[in-house]
Amino acid sequence: MTTDNGGLRRTLGLRGAVTLNMLDMIGVGPFITLPLILSAMGGPQAMLGWICGAVLALCDGMVWAELGAAIPEAGGTYRFLRIMYPGRWGRWLSFLFLFQLMVSAPLSVASGSIGLAQYCAYLFPVLGRHTVVHGFQLGAYAGSVVVGPGTLVAMASVAVAVAMLYRGLESLGRVSAAMGMVVMGTIGWILVTGLLRGHLAQAFAFPVGAFRLDHGFFLGLGAAMLIATYDFWGYYNVTFLGGEVKDPERTIPRAILISIVAVGAIYLSMQVAVLAVLKWEPLLGAQGVDARRAVVATFMEVAYGERVGPLLGKIAAVLVMATAFASIFSLLLGYSRIPFAAARDGNFFRVFGRLHPTRGFPYVSLLALGAMALVFCLFSLGDVVASLVVLRICLQFLLQHVGVLALRRTHPGLARPFRMWLYPVPAVVGMVGFTYILFARARFGRELVLAGVVAALGTAVYWVRGRLMVRRMV
Repeated sequence: MTTDNGGLRRTLGLRGAVTLNMLDMIGVGPFITLPLILSAMGGPQAMLGWICGAVLALCDGMVWAELGAAIPEAGGTYRFLRIMYPGRWGRWLSFLFLFQLMVSAPLSVASGSIGLAQYCAYLFPVLGRHTVVHGFQLGAYAGSVVVGPGTLVAMASVAVAVAMLYRGLESLGRVSAAMGMVVMGTIGWILVTGLLRGHLAQAFAFPVGAFRLDHGFFLGLGAAMLIATYDFWGYYNVTFLGGEVKDPERTIPRAILISIVAVGAIYLSMQVAVLAVLKWEPLLGAQGVDARRAVVATFMEVAYGERVGPLLGKIAAVLVMATAFASIFSLLLGYSRIPFAAARDGNFFRVFGRLHPTRGFPYVSLLALGAMALVFCLFSLGDVVASLVVLRICLQFLLQHVGVLALRRTHPGLARPFRMWLYPVPAVVGMVGFTYILFARARFGRELVLAGVVAALGTAVYWVRGRLMVRRMV
């Protein structure tokens, strides 16, 4: 099978690919969702959510690794769907994926931006004041719009990331490396602090009945896995840059699997480190609201005491903000390549296929996604995350898991430098796990309505565009 890079150059090696994946995966997620995952299961047994989330990520990662190594082109899922579902089905599903991406990718960027703004409000409490929340309802969908000084901070972070990415990929190696050092430095500080100043036994102080396998346990596990899945997503980022990866047949699978294992170990270790210093019970109570919004900063305050704790808490908040920005940067970089690949393939609006005349990157796609992310910064973090998870599961992940099984039957001779281990178990387990998460949600019907609306609008646009193209040919 031949590949076309569309003018892109293969400059991304294994180290850079792993770094970009991990920047995408870690982001601000664990720094704001750790209290949520504890609340979901009611105590430190929430580590089961991280473990099950890691298993699900590995199963899904096997699918991405096989497809990415066999089809190492810019666009990731877009290219995969065109080949897994040939003919009209492939054209429709790939367009539908692209249409939802113009919603879900900016949602992902916005979630990092909103998290960054929350930690900024810890440093400057005035940003949390004068915030107005407007509820709204459109049919079966209800949400809220948040307007305040923090909203402007979230938007500004998106604008700065777009400006930096406008320099092109090759000139950003040093910036990416510096961001990676900030991320890993922050994580390392948390782990060392928990080890030296915490009490490890406290991190495993499970409540009575924590592992009673009743209905409530499995509902809690489903909610915890939902949060863990959100935090793990990003290990596939390298496949969107498939046309710019060196030795993609080896680099892509290794980057995916290495990043999942590394980040899984980090998340588990972070929970142990934080709970070794902070007791989990107050984090779940009403008195722990401020701690939940900036848990890492509170962790540093308690660990180092009244004398230097507040200062170190502020330093930690700054580092978390830098980590969140690194995620925003990585997300915009990876996702901007997908509309570009589709436009070059003739299955999306041609303007998205333009490369910058001197710097050689898809600037129209980057600007469009950035603009959408600015709009989603107006919504609440809960609505943004819930909408993102459901859209991705319905209109991307499940389609890939079914497709990779079909591809084994329809294209047995396709070169597969990497084959998923224990085939077809990972794909099947992934489908079961994602379906469980999809329906083990409070008010899951609300997000399913949103996914249905996006799918219907995307289908209508695809049909109208196809009719117009036929008329032009006639």
